[in-house]
Amino acid sequence: MSQAPSPSAPRTGGQLLVGQLVSHGVKHVFCVPGESFLAVLDALVDVSIEVTVCRQEGGAAMMAAAQGQLNGEPGICMVTRGPGASNALAGIHIAKQDSTPLIVFVGQIERGMREREAFQEMDYRAVFGTAAKWATEIDDPARIPEILSRAFHVATSGRPGPVVIALPEDMLVELATAPDAPHYEAVDSAPAKGQMADLAARLAKAKAPVAILGGTRWNAQAVNEFVAFAERCKLPVAVSFRRQMLFPATHPCFIGDVGIGLNPALLKRVAEADLVLLVGGRMSEMPSQAYTLFDIPVPKQTLVHVHPDSGELGRVYRAALAINASPIAFASELASVATPAPQPWAADTATMHQSYLAWSDPAPIQTPGTLQMGGVMQYLEANLPADAIMANGAGNFATWLHRFHRFTQFATQIAPTSGSMGYGLPAAVGAKRLWPERTVVCFAGDGCFMMHGQEFATAVQYNLPIIVLIIDNGMYGTIRMHQEKHYPGRVSATKLQNPDFAAYARAFGGHGERVETTEQFGPAYERAVASKQPAIIHCLIDPETITPTTTISKLRAAALKN
Repeated sequence: MSQAPSPSAPRTGGQLLVGQLVSHGVKHVFCVPGESFLAVLDALVDVSIEVTVCRQEGGAAMMAAAQGQLNGEPGICMVTRGPGASNALAGIHIAKQDSTPLIVFVGQIERGMREREAFQEMDYRAVFGTAAKWATEIDDPARIPEILSRAFHVATSGRPGPVVIALPEDMLVELATAPDAPHYEAVDSAPAKGQMADLAARLAKAKAPVAILGGTRWNAQAVNEFVAFAERCKLPVAVSFRRQMLFPATHPCFIGDVGIGLNPALLKRVAEADLVLLVGGRMSEMPSQAYTLFDIPVPKQTLVHVHPDSGELGRVYRAALAINASPIAFASELASVATPAPQPWAADTATMHQSYLAWSDPAPIQTPGTLQMGGVMQYLEANLPADAIMANGAGNFATWLHRFHRFTQFATQIAPTSGSMGYGLPAAVGAKRLWPERTVVCFAGDGCFMMHGQEFATAVQYNLPIIVLIIDNGMYGTIRMHQEKHYPGRVSATKLQNPDFAAYARAFGGHGERVETTEQFGPAYERAVASKQPAIIHCLIDPETITPTTTISKLRAAALKN
């Protein structure tokens, strides 16, 4: 590795850009290379930033977004212009809906060629203007420190999100002298004077309060501070859709996750609450049960809404108390909230926790076929380390993970609230690249896996021994489920013919297992771990097993009856 040029000397746009990445503490870059940003790739040779070469730009963006979701720092992705940027859009959309910090650098045509529809030309401000939190283009290399400093602050402050920056090819080879910007610091705000006392007063008057935790801008300390607050208040705590690592599931105050197919007892409990403390989340379509759980604009429950972005407060729900603060800043103030006495809801908290434990116990679940996913989940719960990172994309298969895995530590879940298929595998690769010492397990359906299955090659290339569980029912299961509910027996466009995924893994240089019975799973998993290679365990389940609680035939019969 040669020496990077001094910040006081003239530098190319590519060198200036990489210098800013170093200044802002970037450790990883995920990319699919393109000739439009060769100057940046060349500058990366002179610094200690790790570069992960991916097989498709969507996978690269998802890997970067997964890292941003895990550690709260902007994931960095680099893609080429036109088709490359278009492929990356899926990951950008995930970061937007997940409130995840992400910066995507896109190669661009030379400045003098604009508006001629040059090769792979695209107007990035127009195309990504609504998909990203900010989309811009750099014309002057001397402004790179300024614009990247703004990008890091925009990506991390308020409600985090993605930033897209276009890089004209000729700008990247132009020389300029500009000092590096200092490391970014996310802008934060604390609860306003009197708001924590207001919260304490409302809690003291409540008969049936509940807390719902969601969103981002949490860390392990904030989680621990909220746990301590809940513990002394005997407060029942739920988590929002795919945010289960925000409160330990084994804690006596935990009552479940407010997502898809939630525990009916939990749904009833939230609906009948007289005080809802919503911290970090937006209570969007999935957790709100299609915007039916709370009245709009004024919920019948007294709502205390804590969110780092003032634009989200009052956007859908008019809160009785709106606190503009990040979960980290809010949690740090909870020690000042007086412990309510008495706590008439304490017995209900204990009852709801027991309801959650029963709901999340896979032992009683019996489904058609010789491979019981309930048994698979029992094995995993008994054998996974507490800090294992669980990644998934979208599909009915994810229900097994969300309902039956008890998350107990922060930064152990990466799952798209956008419901994007194909996310699980690249997310697992991004997580393992970030923390190679931790166990990383990906749950994927057969349809979900094939959307970014080529990134298994990336795991092999970098020797990342992730474990991928492919739950194969030979169909796009979620769509088939809805199809049977609304158009029973009229199967259209949902059947899939799949490869031998174990052989697929071996073809890429990884470890492959095929599992057809419950008894085969444990030994197959142990062999996969022992191989110390990226591994796929191909789990073939009965197509009738559409959810843990119903079958295709039952759905069809119920729909025909109606």
